[in-house]
Amino acid sequence: MARVVVDVMPKQEILDPQGQAVAAALPRLGFEGISEVRQGKRFELEVADDVDDATLAQIAETLLANPVIENFVVRRAEA
Repeated sequence: MARVVVDVMPKQEILDPQGQAVAAALPRLGFEGISEVRQGKRFELEVADDVDDATLAQIAETLLANPVIENFVVRRAEA
């Protein structure tokens, strides 16, 4: 078995109201120097060793991410 991580983030041109809310809250909580926050999603999958990268990309594109407004990265994690 292998662990695969899929990180999904809104595309840069897409508004991110959750990230903006976090960015606005940081100075009120005493944290300075943060100019932008983008919020995304992380998925961890346990997959059989014979599942290939093309299949993983297809899973990410069709189920885990909305490719119209989100980018995704699929990577195999270290054991």
